[in-house]
Amino acid sequence: MTPTAVITGASAGIGQATAILLAEKGYNLVLAARTNDRLEAVAQQIRELGGQVLAVPTDVTDVKQVNNLVEKALDTYYQVDILINNAGICMTAPMTQTSLEDWHKILNVNLWGYIYPIHALLPHFLSRHCGTIVNVGSFGGKMPLPNMTAYCTSKYAVTGLTETLRLELEPKGIHVCGVHPSVTNSDFLERAVFRGQQEKSSEQMRSSIEEMLKSPLASQPEDVAKAIFHVIDHPQAEVVVGTGAITTNFYRFIPGLSQWLLQRSIAKS
Repeated sequence: MTPTAVITGASAGIGQATAILLAEKGYNLVLAARTNDRLEAVAQQIRELGGQVLAVPTDVTDVKQVNNLVEKALDTYYQVDILINNAGICMTAPMTQTSLEDWHKILNVNLWGYIYPIHALLPHFLSRHCGTIVNVGSFGGKMPLPNMTAYCTSKYAVTGLTETLRLELEPKGIHVCGVHPSVTNSDFLERAVFRGQQEKSSEQMRSSIEEMLKSPLASQPEDVAKAIFHVIDHPQAEVVVGTGAITTNFYRFIPGLSQWLLQRSIAKS
């Protein structure tokens, strides 16, 4: 039977690249994102490739919409084999400039937006004694990043969710893995929030990220898509994509020096 994958945040960037790659590999696809026209455009790309696809506009912070997504996926394809949690937003701001509204928004999308699909699909996976959950995190869920307390909190939570869930579900035949991209040249800047002590510093933050996205240090969405397919095809606990593998290993093995360098970068900003 043709395997079926559900992908959240599928209307652009990493989600779009992953959908196209899995379509080329012969998967049925269920795509979710908030923006209907963009989502339908990706679905049309997949149809032109000869793939089977269902596009379901979904806000992953709304549990009723997520439950509807899963119900439609099962009604259409009868089974789901893979869940790829990918929806997310980014925020760069010191804690003093991060409102409680910001915290709720980031945690709702980056954490609850992963918990809701898992909760909805888990009974199906358990009944079949198989399934794969891929949580797309960030190298900011493996090490702290300057002026990104809220974002890193959400991504560290995704890392904890992934690693703990793996302990629980692997013995039951369900594979759980994390894919942690470094800075990726996708559309995330459209939704990213930059906030500094002054308007000028916010603009400098955005400009700095824009320059990094143009550099060879940035990963491409297709790089992350390949990593996602690799952990599906060759199950493993996690993959850190691109230059993030270097920085996270540096932080892991030399945490004191890493902390000092990160603090200096904040002092200069």
